[in-house]
Amino acid sequence: MTQYFEIEQRDGAARIGKFLLSSELRTPCILNTAELGKVENLGPIVDAGSFWGVKSNAELEARIKQIREKTGNGTLIILPHQAYPPAIPAESLGKAQRFTVTNSENVEDTGPTGSLLRVGGKPKKSDLYIMEGAGTLENNAQKFLETLIELKNQIPPDTALYTPNLALPENIAMLVYLGIDLLDDTRAEIAAYSDIYLTAAGSLYLDSMTEFPCRCRVCAKSTPAELRKLPKIERAKFLSAHNRDALEAELSLVRERIRAGALREYVEGQCRVRPWLTALLRLGDFEYSYLEERVPTFRQNQLLADTSEALSRIEVARFARRIQERYTPPELEILMLFPCSARKPYSTSQSHQKFIQALGKYRKFVHEVILTSPLGIVPRELELTYPASHYDTAVTGHWDKEEKAWVSGCLEAYLSRHKYKAVVAHVEGAYREICERAASKIGIEIIYTSTGNLVSMEALSNLKNTVESICASESFSKKSLNAEEDRMNFLRAIAEYQFGKDATLLFSEEAGKLVVKGRFPKYQLFVGKKQLATLVPQYGTLALSLEGAELMLRSEKYLVKIDDFLPRGSILAPGVIQADLGIRPNDEVIVLGKKALCVGRAAMSGEEMVKSNRGVAVDVRHVKKL
Repeated sequence: MTQYFEIEQRDGAARIGKFLLSSELRTPCILNTAELGKVENLGPIVDAGSFWGVKSNAELEARIKQIREKTGNGTLIILPHQAYPPAIPAESLGKAQRFTVTNSENVEDTGPTGSLLRVGGKPKKSDLYIMEGAGTLENNAQKFLETLIELKNQIPPDTALYTPNLALPENIAMLVYLGIDLLDDTRAEIAAYSDIYLTAAGSLYLDSMTEFPCRCRVCAKSTPAELRKLPKIERAKFLSAHNRDALEAELSLVRERIRAGALREYVEGQCRVRPWLTALLRLGDFEYSYLEERVPTFRQNQLLADTSEALSRIEVARFARRIQERYTPPELEILMLFPCSARKPYSTSQSHQKFIQALGKYRKFVHEVILTSPLGIVPRELELTYPASHYDTAVTGHWDKEEKAWVSGCLEAYLSRHKYKAVVAHVEGAYREICERAASKIGIEIIYTSTGNLVSMEALSNLKNTVESICASESFSKKSLNAEEDRMNFLRAIAEYQFGKDATLLFSEEAGKLVVKGRFPKYQLFVGKKQLATLVPQYGTLALSLEGAELMLRSEKYLVKIDDFLPRGSILAPGVIQADLGIRPNDEVIVLGKKALCVGRAAMSGEEMVKSNRGVAVDVRHVKKL
């Protein structure tokens, strides 16, 4: 925990924060490596340097004291350190350190500090942690990611992580996306003295350039030909200025993407610059627990599924998992499979309106599920729920093998878990291929109602006649949902997706008869005259009332326990005593203390609430004094 670093905005593992030093330092940021070791510059961060060759611990203490006297407590001091490549085994380090002082932990310092951190090492209490040997892990995506995740799990969530000697304009977006807060200009300076011109699209050698693709303050004044005529030291100064500007420009764009909640979309395109960046993105998605804990349950912006990596992004994987693990379909005997539509929610599209009209009075007998890439399957009850109504993808009419395998896998898992007497598919093309693949693997029969244009009179008539004939068969029990049951089932499905199986507590009729009021999509759940929850159409989630929160308390899920105080506005992390580890940013949560019961939205994960010393934990909406 730290009193000097505070996170202000999050976008998954990426975050915007600030160091509360003599001069406020916003993160993510680029540090000037050459200036870090100069105490006389009185910058916000000073590197106390290596203690190779230091003869006594007293000498270390004197160095720290001298720096602190010159800079004051408003400067963060990176404590004296020894740096080794991560590849060197721990047992070898012990042998090397016998010749130097190693117990810098004894150095006392009351101001903000930074310390070098090695995998397997015991982290000192610091405000900033430096990944040892970060620069040696470039192009080794698996090792870099393993090291990063292990270090992030070792340190408090409200402290900053610095990866020295690694940043280039091409990789800044990926590094920040994975959770890095501070970078430096070491690589940019080295490139400048090697006649290398940096861009977000990769590196260019000055000898091969005809024009500068950048219009920064230095590039606008010269051409590559003119620059090549200058002495090497002058060229290096020029390239150094440009490379630094390129770093800062890219980082500014990344910060804007974080503020917009759209960094992932940018990273999916930017990672194509280098193979190791693409590998980092793909391997990062495999580390589901690390990213999922930090990714919000909904975003305000649209989810763009423009690349193959969209199939494995956290929001997509989480949606598919919750469908399989939390969702309970209505007790109907006919499953109706439809293709997705460009317009969201699907039921407002012209094609789905025609499907619904064709089903007519028989619609109450069928359960509708939509097939789509990248989400897999979307039950009709969850078509409003993020990201089902918030994504867009390139429509070409062509599905690649990965898309077909993913969607058919989701359908197969669903049909294996939930049994129907009849499965009808009003689909064509790749959708039909997906259905056939799933049916073949689990050994069921699917009835197809179209072989061409799905909205043609012939196809729609066949759809109606097929469902009508199934309903007329002797084996059909005519189980159906009336309008009130359908609305109740709609809210129940959303509640289960949102809170898990314990959502049944919200729909218990012990306190009285449940009623759904309002017109779609502004449904409200009541028991008697007490409102329990309201559907938020924008995200397809439920907002609890205090009465609804009281019913959900018995589950102790999505529960935040606070200290003995009455909240007035947002609840800060220091006030949180305990929190459900299943809480994710933007989750609806219940807050309970000795003096208050509250409902609101989580601003951080449950684990971060407990381990952080700064920042807003919950944005409170309603408070009841106990």
